[in-house]
Amino acid sequence: MKSFLLPLLLLPIELFSQANPKTVVLTFDDAPQSHYSFVAPILKQYGFSATFYVCEFPGVYPDSTISLNWRQVGVLNKMGFEIGNHTWHHKHVPKLKEQELVKELAYIEQKGDSLKIPKMTSFCYPAYVTDTLAVRVLKQRGYTNARTGNDRPYDPKKDDPFYIPSYTISKANKDLFYKALQDAKEGQVVVFCFHGVPDTPHPWVSTDPDTFKEYMKYLHDHHYRVIAMRDLLTP
Repeated sequence: MKSFLLPLLLLPIELFSQANPKTVVLTFDDAPQSHYSFVAPILKQYGFSATFYVCEFPGVYPDSTISLNWRQVGVLNKMGFEIGNHTWHHKHVPKLKEQELVKELAYIEQKGDSLKIPKMTSFCYPAYVTDTLAVRVLKQRGYTNARTGNDRPYDPKKDDPFYIPSYTISKANKDLFYKALQDAKEGQVVVFCFHGVPDTPHPWVSTDPDTFKEYMKYLHDHHYRVIAMRDLLTP
């Protein structure tokens, strides 16, 4: 028995993780209150990681009944979740001049610094609209990746890490969650984008809490490796 187990024990940990193709990245946009009050406890229950892309959404922030406050963002960080940048005011980056984009990014970064949140390396394009100027600015500021939409799997061998696709899940497309898991071929990764669970200010992107529970239980029961965006690009 010992002679059989010893070679396995000596294998690098990386080989075990690479041998599991069922990897999912969970991301959450727009900083609604339900990320703190509902989503995070469920993720912790299953030992899942995730990235929360934060902003001060116009017309929502600072109403703490529907929006995260910064103290709660700090708690999410202490719980082990990644905090990513979604711009200060949820601005569409193609509409911004360089200095405007820098200001939008820097505000979130400085808030993070004040809460001892690790340097942000993950960005999410508001409304999924991208821009080559934004990529240059993001790289200059030390970001390693940026997420968009497009409802398809991420292929590390083909896709630029500053244009990582994701599947947007909401109550309007409940079955897309399961279709996405079926879409992914060997070597590809499914990145999910959720908004509020529920999302009171933006009901068109809301996810029903009971449905979200079903999704997370499915990932757990089917032995998916559930990670944050920063883990996706870690060698």
